[in-house]
Amino acid sequence: MIIAVDFDGTIVEHRYPEIGKEIPFAIETLKMLQREGHRLILWSVREDKLLEEAVEFCRQRGLEFYAVNTNYPEEKSGHEHFSRKLKADVFIDDRNLGGLFDWGSIYRIIHNRIKLADLVEEALNEKLGEVEERRMEKKK
Repeated sequence: MIIAVDFDGTIVEHRYPEIGKEIPFAIETLKMLQREGHRLILWSVREDKLLEEAVEFCRQRGLEFYAVNTNYPEEKSGHEHFSRKLKADVFIDDRNLGGLFDWGSIYRIIHNRIKLADLVEEALNEKLGEVEERRMEKKK
C-alpha cells in the first residue's frame, strides 16, 4: 500500500516553519508500517530548506521515505511551487475530516484494514458499555 503522510501536525506538532515536538508514536508507527512492506511518501507543503529539515528530522530517527512530495523517487519535478495530487492508497493528515486519529488507531486501521465505520462503532460500543456499567452500579 502507498501511504502519503503529512509532516506538520501529523508527525510533529504544528509549529511551522519551525519543527514541533514529535507526536507520540508517529515515527515508530510509520517504521512498523514500512517493515510490513508499505511505501511511505512524505506529503508536505514544505519546500526547499524547510522540506530538507523535515526529511532530515525523520532520517535522524530512522525513518526514510520512499518519495518526498512525488509519486516515486525518479519523478521529474515539472510542477514546482504548487501542491500536486499523489497516487496514494491512504493519506494520513491532521486535516482529515474528523481530525487525526491517535497513531495506535492509525496502525490498526492500516494493518488490519479496518473500516473507519467499524472503528467508530467499536468506540461507540465501548462508551455505551461504560454508561451501562455506571447505570448498573447506581442501581446497587
